[in-house]
Amino acid sequence: MSTSKVTYLGDLRTENLHTQSGNTYITDAPIDNFGKGEAFSPTDTVATGLANCMLTVMGIKAREMNIILDGSTAEVTKIMASNPRRISRIDITLRLPNEIDLQSRKILENTGRTCPVLYSLHPDIEKNITFNWG
Repeated sequence: MSTSKVTYLGDLRTENLHTQSGNTYITDAPIDNFGKGEAFSPTDTVATGLANCMLTVMGIKAREMNIILDGSTAEVTKIMASNPRRISRIDITLRLPNEIDLQSRKILENTGRTCPVLYSLHPDIEKNITFNWG
């Protein structure tokens, strides 16, 4: 079974179907690239996917450690470059619970910094990751 099915809807918009669950989302080209900017752009999904992955693997590790990360957030900023048009930098600021001890924080931060999406991104993309506890 495929992971997803992408349908081009026209007007620089796609509909994306997760084949296992049936969940969907829309992407639009950004305003600075001829689009409407009414939804995540494809490059937005890449940058946001890094934060999704980090929080997910940290959540898996936290579960193993009997730590609750519920309510943790990540703010994502994507910076584009041109010639060729590409993601040049991703800034992520994670906000996590304060009541976690220093050793557990180090383990969780390392887990986040070794997520599969981070390893999959091109090494030329600058990745600035900040962990704010509490």
